[in-house]
Amino acid sequence: MASSIPPSYSFFRRTILTWYRKHGRHDLPWRTTRDPYNILVSEVMLQQTQIPRVIQKYREFLRAFPTLRALAAARARDVLSCWQGLGYNRRGLYLQRATQQIMDRFHGTFPKNVAQLESLPGIGPYTARAVAVFSWNSPELLLETNIRRVMLHFFFPDQDRVPDSLIEPLLQKVLYKKDPRTWYWALMDYGAGPLRKIMNPNRRSKHYSRQSKFEGSRRYVRAKVVSLLLSRKRAMASDAIVRVLTNDTHCKEYVMRHGISEVLDALVREGMIQLNGRSYAAA
Repeated sequence: MASSIPPSYSFFRRTILTWYRKHGRHDLPWRTTRDPYNILVSEVMLQQTQIPRVIQKYREFLRAFPTLRALAAARARDVLSCWQGLGYNRRGLYLQRATQQIMDRFHGTFPKNVAQLESLPGIGPYTARAVAVFSWNSPELLLETNIRRVMLHFFFPDQDRVPDSLIEPLLQKVLYKKDPRTWYWALMDYGAGPLRKIMNPNRRSKHYSRQSKFEGSRRYVRAKVVSLLLSRKRAMASDAIVRVLTNDTHCKEYVMRHGISEVLDALVREGMIQLNGRSYAAA
């Protein structure tokens, strides 16, 4: 258990790294590669998705699109089809658009500069830094759910509504610069391991919020529309889409309250589906 007195940085590092050597998830497939393309794929997939679901999809995706060049040249429909089951379909398209920009702007050479990585579609500050850390062992500052959980547990045991602005300077001080890659894996695994057995320290973060229910949400209906159109060879009119969707109780509740036009319009704008005359088809 954490003491109310912050542990010394050396003791903290030793505690985390000793535990990781014995209990860490050393066999995760994206931890056996230094290829920035493979690592980018894993980082995008891992956003708000549990690891067991990602492992299978990660392997399937890399079999279908083994290189940056292969993904950049693929049909959007094929990318979305392969992405099914992960949720947040736009992540798959953003990932492809990122590889297309790497091909166009950087001549197929993966950028190592964090600012350049952040300039790619769908690549935010965390993902850009994660690629730099796990590909090139760069000593960047990484803060995500499991790392935040560890820092709150050890350094802020009696405080509520702790902002990241207090955690980040400490995280910078305890950073194991000799091997940032292993250090962050260890922090993540400790947060996902022994700290899962206690009341979630992240509840004491100022930024904590419960994820809204997926079933019946706009995200749920969007995913169902994309999945439906991917399964059809011919375009479908909006009323035909509604007839199929309302066989699903959760979709029916949403459509009855909000209709379907806004969802369809947004999916067209984002490039996930196409409007052909008055009918819709997968991208």
